[in-house]
Amino acid sequence: MEKIQHRVLYQEAADRIRELIELGTLAPGEKISEKGLCEKFGISRTPLREALKVLKSEGLIEMLPNRGARVTRLTAKDVEHTYDIMGALEGLSGETACQYISDAEVAHIQTLHNKMVEHFHRGELKEYFRANQQIHECIMLASKNDVLLEMYNNLSQRIKRIRYSAQMTDAYWHKAVNDHEHMIEALQNRDGERLGNILRSHLGHKLEAANLTGMITD
Repeated sequence: MEKIQHRVLYQEAADRIRELIELGTLAPGEKISEKGLCEKFGISRTPLREALKVLKSEGLIEMLPNRGARVTRLTAKDVEHTYDIMGALEGLSGETACQYISDAEVAHIQTLHNKMVEHFHRGELKEYFRANQQIHECIMLASKNDVLLEMYNNLSQRIKRIRYSAQMTDAYWHKAVNDHEHMIEALQNRDGERLGNILRSHLGHKLEAANLTGMITD
């Protein structure tokens, strides 16, 4: 991993650690080695500890008295409740987006979808995750509701390692791609009710897949 050169150090460090958590490199319950991360990133403990405070506020890590920090364990109840709220937010974004979305925005989402499918067939999962996330974010942006977007982003950070885990089953991935095909159709037809329903059920499929992989605890 490259040494950190630019930006505010603690922000860059927080981004790097967040990515390690999302990708599962730092597993739920794993103790975070401050010394190891300082060496990996080429920074001192001061910006690293500031980064850990940011991640604690996002619910990604927990601080242990006199024992440092560890990656937060996700419980089934926490994830289920978070997905319930996110499903409602995504459903609302789909319904609203179809009222305001432009042809250019639909075309952009179609392009992202095509790239996502290409990455899927090539087995490029990290790139697939990125395109997948961009599609959902573009639909959120098209809703023209800044409060909705802020609430969604705050919740998404908590469980992104579930939503974009490379441990999902092949059956799940095929279902996810199929869901996205239907999303594009609904967007093109400006069918807000259909898109809202698809987005709500789409998150339900992700929660089911998360339970299958054993990434969350009871």
